[in-house]
Order: sequence, then C-alpha cells, then structure tokens
Amino acid sequence: MAKSYGIYKCSICGNTIEMIEAKEPNVVCCGQEMNLMQEKTEDEGSEKHVPVLEVEEGFVEVRVGETPHPMEENHYIGLVEIIRDGKVIAGKWLNPGDEPKANFCLESTQGLSARIYCNVHGAWKN
Repeated sequence: MAKSYGIYKCSICGNTIEMIEAKEPNVVCCGQEMNLMQEKTEDEGSEKHVPVLEVEEGFVEVRVGETPHPMEENHYIGLVEIIRDGKVIAGKWLNPGDEPKANFCLESTQGLSARIYCNVHGAWKN
C-alpha cells in the first residue's frame, strides 16, 4: 500500500507526486508502480540538501542546506515542507530562480521537522 505523505517518482517519465491519503492500489504511472522516494538525511551533497530550521516564536525559516542549493532550470528545490507527528502541516512550492528557503508562520513551533524535494537528488529531511 502507498504511504500517506510519501513522495513518489515514475522511473520511466519522471512524473513526481506527493500522496495525500494512501489507499489501495499502489500508485501507477507508465504502466508500472511508482517508486517511493526514501528521505535522505546524510549522503554526498548533504551540505546542499539537508533542511536547516531556524525557529523563533511563531515563525519558522527553512533553508535548504548549510551551503545554499542551486536553483537552476535543470537542478532546483521544488518543495519545502514542515512536518509534525509524521504529517505535513505546511508547505511551499519553489521554482528555478527562487531563493532555496521558505518562511512559515505557525501557532506552535514545537516538534517540527522539515523535508525538501530536489528534482535531481530526491527527498531529504533533517
């Protein structure tokens, strides 16, 4: 069965989706099941991918990597999300040319983590 809030990618055409509510059957594209992207936390290039959270009361800034991630036409961060208790509670779509960061105003900043999606290197979390 698919995973709620999982990011899936088709190995044939490259279509990428995020599952909001998982049900049977699994997600299919180009005639085959889509691959669940495993969220990486450490790997080569992690200094440009692992989300960095800066939290102040009611305000969260997520920067993508200790070294800013490129935001080029063929290599960019497309999504930044805030997660609490395994559920996405806020998100922002980014485009090539944008800054690789997102700001969120939240009532509570307790128990947060972040996840990003790089169109070349996949999903990363802190």
